[in-house]
Amino acid sequence: MDSSNDEALDIIVTNVVATFRTRCHLNLRTIALEGTNVIYKPEVGKVLMKLRKPKITASIWSSGKIICTGATSEDESKLGARRLARSLQKLGFKVRFSDYKVVNVLAVCSMPFAIHLIDFTKNNRPIASYEPELHPAATYRIKNLKATVQVFSTGSITVTGPNVQNVATAVEQVYPLLFECQKPLCK
Repeated sequence: MDSSNDEALDIIVTNVVATFRTRCHLNLRTIALEGTNVIYKPEVGKVLMKLRKPKITASIWSSGKIICTGATSEDESKLGARRLARSLQKLGFKVRFSDYKVVNVLAVCSMPFAIHLIDFTKNNRPIASYEPELHPAATYRIKNLKATVQVFSTGSITVTGPNVQNVATAVEQVYPLLFECQKPLCK
């Protein structure tokens, strides 16, 4: 952060996507008929199961692969995935919780100033792109962190990355670049 501005930025994690395997075949029809909070989608070949606490939605395939979305932290995501595996065990499947992996983290953050997107894109040309006809935000990709930052003119940023640590590092890395391109305050 810049020395003239000692404000701490709040990075709010809004979605964590994780995958895991059950290491057994799952009968989707059985899950749909006997499970709770389920939506059977036979045309896609999956079942959606929702948990209330933690609030997650899981896509379950018959191969045993499960994708969990909607958690607001990595710990909450793992807890939800384990609860899901336990509920499948209670339905009579020989589920073994394995290959758990956080795949994607989405976070939002608000800068304490507005940003001049055209200047931001010109200063960071190869890795930043801004197409106002297509999307209202400038896109800044950080290859070594595998993170993407969407920068809006209001000062809001949306960050996606493989884990929470990379998302936080991406915000720290992009802050000085945004600080250079802040809009002057209107009086």
